[in-house]
Amino acid sequence: MSEREDEGTGSSGSGFGPFLLGVSLGAVLGYLFAPEPGTAARGRLAKRLRGLRGLAAEKVGELGQLLDAAEAAEDEAPSARAALERRLSDAKRRRRARPTAGLEQEDEPVA
Repeated sequence: MSEREDEGTGSSGSGFGPFLLGVSLGAVLGYLFAPEPGTAARGRLAKRLRGLRGLAAEKVGELGQLLDAAEAAEDEAPSARAALERRLSDAKRRRRARPTAGLEQEDEPVA
């Protein structure tokens, strides 16, 4: 093989070494400059996670109440199609009940 081929194969896998070096250097620096002992940090993290778990449970309960209210409103309210059909049949009934002598008059708006 030529030197050029060796350089080509070596450069394709060269990104993993610097990555490992960066990870290890970051871990060492983080350990050296940590503001508090590990037990205190874990305790604080656990407390925050418990708070987040309680908040998530509360939000799930609120979401369940909203979904129940939406389902109840959906059951009570007619669909848009049914409402339009009802308005159309009301308009047709009013038009039939109107005398034919007043054809020049404008129809009243349905909305």
